[in-house]
Amino acid sequence: MEVVRVQAIATTISNKIDTIPFEFIRPVTEQPALTTFTGPVPEIPTIDLSDPNTDNLVHTIAKISSEWGLFQVVNHGVPVDVIKRLQSVGKEFFELPQEEKEVYARPPNAMSLEGYGTKLQKEVAGKKAWVDYLFHNVWPPSHVNYKFWPKNPSSYREANEEYAQCLREVVDKLLVLLSLGLGLEGNVMREAFGGDDLEYLLKINYYPPCPRPDLALGVAPHTDMSALTILVPNEVPGLQVFKDDHWFDAKYIPNALIVHIGDQVEILSNGKYKSVYHRAIVNKDRVRISWPVFCSPPQDMVVGPLPQLVNEENPAKYKTKKYKDYEYCKLNKLPQ
Repeated sequence: MEVVRVQAIATTISNKIDTIPFEFIRPVTEQPALTTFTGPVPEIPTIDLSDPNTDNLVHTIAKISSEWGLFQVVNHGVPVDVIKRLQSVGKEFFELPQEEKEVYARPPNAMSLEGYGTKLQKEVAGKKAWVDYLFHNVWPPSHVNYKFWPKNPSSYREANEEYAQCLREVVDKLLVLLSLGLGLEGNVMREAFGGDDLEYLLKINYYPPCPRPDLALGVAPHTDMSALTILVPNEVPGLQVFKDDHWFDAKYIPNALIVHIGDQVEILSNGKYKSVYHRAIVNKDRVRISWPVFCSPPQDMVVGPLPQLVNEENPAKYKTKKYKDYEYCKLNKLPQ
């Protein structure tokens, strides 16, 4: 059965005002026009990763990870031109003719998430998100399958490998700071997630213009099942964060990286750090693209609350299980 891509739907209805297929219309409890907070919006915290005061960085990141589960980082060490090249080749891929993109389609019933696609998770009542995507692993080398990496544009591989190398340094630094924020040695969290075997899965989210952005969502509300997610946005805003019972817009900061605390960090910290509940909205006139990289333990890695953080006064709040079992339950909306 041929899958109709959202990009193709957007192209065919772009001249029909106020029309989107029924399956993209969210319930009233999720429609952005009815649920986005319109008062004074608290600014999502921004952290200067070049701050020489490590104690200050540790305290600030721990506090924000407990209260928000999300922050933006500047002066992170990833060169601006590396980010620009990542964005350029990803955008070029989605501008290719449809048949060229379909070469990289995720195989039906594949166990891996890798490949080009449209619908990912099960959704209640058959609703769909206004997004197409491309998934592929970028680290470790043993997990990279180049058949899912576009050959056009020709610089796609080089741009993605360069970004992945730079990003690993940022992730390692963040994991050290998060460990220290729990009162632990700096290497504890990284080792608990597999050390050098920590897996980096890149996703490009492509959100075409949508005639009814008030009714649709690019990504439904969720937390990430990863340990950390590091996201590069383009200049079109769309990320929203749920905090204090409201949906808030995330401000766009050029060349910043957006850091999401994921489920595995929440589990490992036994709930001290919070996995951020978030969603993506879409734009009526402009294409929004984002590049999240999901940093996750190896599939067979067993993850649970760190023993150092569990005692009689603070018992384990989460089950200990293999990451692949957690992932399966999350994608299929099964209880953990």
